[in-house]
Amino acid sequence: MRHTEFWARMTEAMGEDFGRHWANTHVISALGGQTPAEALQAGDAPKQVWAVVCRTLELPESLR
Repeated sequence: MRHTEFWARMTEAMGEDFGRHWANTHVISALGGQTPAEALQAGDAPKQVWAVVCRTLELPESLR
């Protein structure tokens, strides 16, 4: 998964504005106390960050 696909999936799940806001402000302990955006910037794989987001938001399988 590339960063562009991660952001496309965030948009699909939450809408563009809210998805980006949430990813930039929501700290997740499973990401080492970082936001998803921080984790991506730190070099975490987008696929792994997306998996954590899916678990955190309890997204349905159709969005995973």
